[in-house]
Amino acid sequence: MRARLPADKTCCVHALWTDWRAGRIDPADGMPRTPIDQPGQPEKPELVAPHQVARRRVDTLPGRAALIHALAHIEFNAINLALDAAHRFAGMPPAYYADWLSVANEEAQHFELLNAHLATLGFTYGDFPAHNGLWDMVLKTAHDPLVRMALVPRVLEARGLDATPLIVDKLKAAKDTRMVEILAIIESDEIGHVAIGSRWFGWLCAARGLQPDTTFRQLLVDYDAPPLKPPFNLAARRRAGFSEAELDWLNGL
Repeated sequence: MRARLPADKTCCVHALWTDWRAGRIDPADGMPRTPIDQPGQPEKPELVAPHQVARRRVDTLPGRAALIHALAHIEFNAINLALDAAHRFAGMPPAYYADWLSVANEEAQHFELLNAHLATLGFTYGDFPAHNGLWDMVLKTAHDPLVRMALVPRVLEARGLDATPLIVDKLKAAKDTRMVEILAIIESDEIGHVAIGSRWFGWLCAARGLQPDTTFRQLLVDYDAPPLKPPFNLAARRRAGFSEAELDWLNGL
């Protein structure tokens, strides 16, 4: 079943995580893994090109709602990203699947927090257009878990860590204290998610005899990854598993 409605998806994810922790799921059960190239999605939000997603002022109610909606859309897509990492790549250690199912569960919790806060402002998920850039990168990296670990958690999700302090400052100025609290929860969890990506990227590099730092930089070029732009949240990236050599390299960009 491909859950389309957000409430159905989050409920299914929480149940899946409960089943995993209860030992009711065996990642080595030999069942065929059919890749899912299009996950279940609701009819709204309307998906448009990234440049068509309007930027709005956070000091207005519609602008703040649009920002929170954009974050909710990221978290909704992140559920699918984590589930795909667990489903698509067979033959990894059991700890790998435990990691990504736990990530999916936390992403579902993040979406629920954001959508509940959006409702207090008189809006709901689907009220604003959004883009599908995160899932596009899933398809681009579908052939290799090493590439996936490099370019999804260590690029796309790490960019979220970089953006968080700027967003928090805007929300503090708008006096949205509840949203600041929610972002603190999300940032703490997302550091862990990026760290999981870093850990498995390093594990896969070691298994293949590759040097992680140079491999990561080459993959950025080979796959035309989104550009890395300062300011970087170096403290969060350090906690998320980026090496000092990588942080020095980022400082030089």
